[in-house]
Amino acid sequence: MRFVVVTGMSGGGKSTALKMLEDAGFYCVDNLPASLIEKFVELISMPNGEITKVALGLDVRSDQSFQKTTEVLRELKEKGYQYEILFMEASEQVLIKRYKETRRIHPLAADGRVEDGVRREQTVLQAIRKMADYVIDTSNLLTRELKAELDRIFVRNEEYNSLMVTVMSFGFKHGIPSDADLVFDVRFLPNPFYIDDLKHKTGNDKEVQEYVMGFEDAEIFLQKLTDMIQFLIPNYVKEGKYRLVIAIGCTGGKHRSVTLANELFWRMKDQGQYGIKLYHRDMAQSSLQDLQR
Repeated sequence: MRFVVVTGMSGGGKSTALKMLEDAGFYCVDNLPASLIEKFVELISMPNGEITKVALGLDVRSDQSFQKTTEVLRELKEKGYQYEILFMEASEQVLIKRYKETRRIHPLAADGRVEDGVRREQTVLQAIRKMADYVIDTSNLLTRELKAELDRIFVRNEEYNSLMVTVMSFGFKHGIPSDADLVFDVRFLPNPFYIDDLKHKTGNDKEVQEYVMGFEDAEIFLQKLTDMIQFLIPNYVKEGKYRLVIAIGCTGGKHRSVTLANELFWRMKDQGQYGIKLYHRDMAQSSLQDLQR
């Protein structure tokens, strides 16, 4: 039997992950009290049982200190029960934004301040996060991308990439991404915005890509950047880092940064040591502003 414990930060995507696992054939139980976990595991582990895949959702609603829950899980391991822990999380800024958009009350925000609740929960869940077999950061993850990642791990049983790399383009005039780990400025390259035929196109268009990459400095920069990232990633993996956001910025986040982010993504894709996704934060925003002028 495959037994998966799904836990993590409130607002991190735990409920969504449980629904996806249920669609994949898992028998799912959510928010079981800590005092009932061991009895539940004993029942589903009985010989000749019909249930072969189980997902159990656990969070601070049932045990706000989470100490009892963590102790029960450790005791189960000592008794020989096998399980995997999937920990769902997102950046602090994203979690706060999600709660404010839905107007839900955070389970640990007794005074009503979402920020305080998120920070308390991060502290409470430190121990179980360290125990986790899989950590998925949903800060920049689309629903379909989360489903693909869960299918890869729990349906196709492929190797889990502990580090998720996000290559992000952005515009400096819209602000530097708050969750960026590495920030690179490509405003040293000629700007396609001042070319009439390219002004309203983006770095996803072939004409802009050919213009930007036609400069020798663009290719040199990209090669040096790729070499540095490939050097850093194994060291990040070794140190247990789960998320790496590489932000490449130009003025508006529409031409140069998009082109170079695309190029870096394709050069790093399918390397096997990490998962990778591409995100253009300001491309659509810049295009909309062009239309409104």
